[in-house]
Amino acid sequence: MALIKNYQRFKVLLQLLFWLSSFTFALASFYVASDFHFNLAKDTLRALILNTGFAVGVYVNLRILIPRLLKKKFYIFYAFWLIITLAVSSLVILTLFYFLLHFNRPRLFSSYFFTTAFYVGVTSLVKFLHEWIEMQDISLRYNQVEREKLEAELNTLKAQINPHFLFNSLNNIYSLSLTNSKETPGMILKLSDLMRHVLYESRENFISLKKEIEFIQNFIELQRIRLSGKTDIKFQLSGEPNNKLIIPLIFEPFVDNAFKHGSKSIQENPFIHIEIEIKEHWLHFKATNSFDETSTHANPKASGIGLKNVQKRLDYLYKKDEYDLKISKKENIFSVELQLTLKTIK
Repeated sequence: MALIKNYQRFKVLLQLLFWLSSFTFALASFYVASDFHFNLAKDTLRALILNTGFAVGVYVNLRILIPRLLKKKFYIFYAFWLIITLAVSSLVILTLFYFLLHFNRPRLFSSYFFTTAFYVGVTSLVKFLHEWIEMQDISLRYNQVEREKLEAELNTLKAQINPHFLFNSLNNIYSLSLTNSKETPGMILKLSDLMRHVLYESRENFISLKKEIEFIQNFIELQRIRLSGKTDIKFQLSGEPNNKLIIPLIFEPFVDNAFKHGSKSIQENPFIHIEIEIKEHWLHFKATNSFDETSTHANPKASGIGLKNVQKRLDYLYKKDEYDLKISKKENIFSVELQLTLKTIK
């Protein structure tokens, strides 16, 4: 980026240095060719004429032929007009030599032609290199903007999950407080631990899988106290979560949704079953719960902000082949399955 800015700032100066170097090289060539005899006026004019001819070829190519023909993929027309330009540049040099220095050597036409072609090739290469670097800079800035946008969206999604979770948990405690339940103080303490995880420990894009599982276990215990045995609640964990990373609060919307609908099911034996299986570098999560098709609370499409955000967060932080999410309902059973590739702590 700095290279591009410096080039734009000193573009004219760099071109002047290029032609000054070319002019100096021409003078040195004349000095050597004349057995180290130097005629200041004559050799200076000869060097000036040569570089004028070269400049005609260079700038016609850079300003007209490349943008109007080469970049539009008119390759044959570009090659044709480039040859014409090189020939005209050589004729300009021969003509100026003849009228200003009375120097008439048509046989040098080919030398001027190929020398001009060399200048055109070098300056074209510099132009293409500059444009390539500029495109890389644009791509880098675009990716940076996209990354900042992604981070902002992720933070927004996390911010949506936090109050959603808090709102549901406070509703649970409120319902217990109405009955003066002795469990209310314990639930408030557990809620405090849960909110510490939500607000502080889950700030990063990836956190310890062990902490995330502990969060889910506490969440389930919080809900278990509220339901008081009216619902069959099971949690099963297999495998070791050590040294593994996962995105924070990824399970919370699924578990929250299971308790929201499973506990309100009017079936005789309502249930909520949560399973987490860890094998090497992948994890399988499954949440199943009973639900009532006729209940307004059982509509999977109305499952709240959390479920809607999960897919977005997975898309942002995992590749398509790194996870598989399935949400289904069948015979009054709502099921969520997530298979996920785990990151490893380095």
